[in-house]
Amino acid sequence: MRYIEPHAHMVSRVTDDYVALSLAGCRAICEPAFWAGFDRGSAEGFRDYFRQITEYEPKRAAKFCLKHFTWLCINPKESEDMGLADDVLALIPEFLAKPTVLGIGEIGLNKNSRNELAILEKHIQLAEDHEQLILVHTPHLEDKLKGTRLIVDALRNHSKIDPGRVIIDHVEEHTATLVLEQGFWAGMTLYPESKVTPHRAIDMLELYGHERIWMNSACDWGVSDPLAVPKAALEMRRRGYDADFIDKIVYRNPAQFLGQSPRFVL
Repeated sequence: MRYIEPHAHMVSRVTDDYVALSLAGCRAICEPAFWAGFDRGSAEGFRDYFRQITEYEPKRAAKFCLKHFTWLCINPKESEDMGLADDVLALIPEFLAKPTVLGIGEIGLNKNSRNELAILEKHIQLAEDHEQLILVHTPHLEDKLKGTRLIVDALRNHSKIDPGRVIIDHVEEHTATLVLEQGFWAGMTLYPESKVTPHRAIDMLELYGHERIWMNSACDWGVSDPLAVPKAALEMRRRGYDADFIDKIVYRNPAQFLGQSPRFVL
């Protein structure tokens, strides 16, 4: 089986995870910028982090025959400090020319605060100005529906943003329709203890269809599984889906979205 892992935070993973991904059939990994487990104290800390995910991680992945691509932003968890966020936003354009950078992400909301929303708007404008793809993080649990509505409204306020070039991630049953009906792509994040289990994700495919949808593990510092996507593919086989359908969900769909960037070459 071939598949793409379109959202994985490999800076938090060990080399054994790269080996496991490669052995499972992974052809490419995409790493959005995210929270480090603590709030960083300066823009220079982000500069070093951007160097890590644009220079070092692609080389580490290549040792295990994996392509590695990157998204850039300041994570919504750190957007409350608007001074820091503005300094980080000013850094991003110098990294957009890196050969593995696909776009701006994962931007979005955490607590749906006014400051987070203001920085989200600035990220969207940055993506518009530089004609970049966008990957969006939606908040968790009880704030997800409200946050998803705020995010969709913010994106719709930018008339030049093509919804087909935006993936809104971490959708669940109560937000998937909102995202898909507005023309955006929807990402289902597979977690052992939160977000969406593989069983729920396949139920959602049966409810909402298989167009403009991808699955990802978003594996990070917490309880997460870098092999969540192939495990979901196994569950699809158990339910009787054929190899062509599984290939569409785990390989062709993400390749279609990511291929809108000329840098996404397998």
